[in-house]
Amino acid sequence: MTNMAAAMELKCWGGDWGLPSVHTDSLIVLAYTKFSGAKVTVSPIDWTWKTLTATVPELLCGDSTVQEPTQILNFLRKQRFNADYELTARQGADTMAYIALLEEKLRPALLHTFWVDAENYASLTRPWFASRSPFPLNLLVPCCHAKNALSRILLMKGEAPLHRISEVEVKIYSDAKECLNLLSYRLGTENFFFGNMPTSLDAFVFGFLAPLCKASLPSSPLQSHLRQLENLTHFCDTVLAAYFSSDHPYG
Repeated sequence: MTNMAAAMELKCWGGDWGLPSVHTDSLIVLAYTKFSGAKVTVSPIDWTWKTLTATVPELLCGDSTVQEPTQILNFLRKQRFNADYELTARQGADTMAYIALLEEKLRPALLHTFWVDAENYASLTRPWFASRSPFPLNLLVPCCHAKNALSRILLMKGEAPLHRISEVEVKIYSDAKECLNLLSYRLGTENFFFGNMPTSLDAFVFGFLAPLCKASLPSSPLQSHLRQLENLTHFCDTVLAAYFSSDHPYG
């Protein structure tokens, strides 16, 4: 029980566009803490020197430091904050499969949309991250993130002979649209993916979809596609209203 009493602090990128964070992995963890009832103090790294060096999200609890959404969710479950305790074994397996699908099919397209697409990067992503990093890091941080995003996409998708970004773009976006269609079909008319209460799968889907749903992107066929899938945009709005609106007791 001693661990449960230990204060938990979550370091993450801050919010904008009506979201508690603009950062997918930070959003996943923020949503899961709300769903599971975990009390965390949220510390945005914006305007600090950590904007260049920090790995976010990062959960600090007593002597423990945990990074990566999957590891953080596992840590929270061990502290008895479990949003998945009612899931059957089959639903647990489905959760793993859908999270793997998001990572493989949707993450490369999100990275491309925000960090590689020249128009989005110049008018939205670079100014946002630069404006939240102190000088001289504001000159380095966006560039660093953009390079990392490009490397990550090519690592995930650049199987020979598809080794240039222009050659993988079409594949990236067709995979992502297919993934969105599958999620929309799986959600159907429900509020959440396994009925009336949100689980870790809902946290992951929210983290991936919410920035794409809410950012003012000048050029994004993927955003247009998502906005046509009304049950998915409604899902994002439901999570925001129920768990993050300022007038809600959980907010």
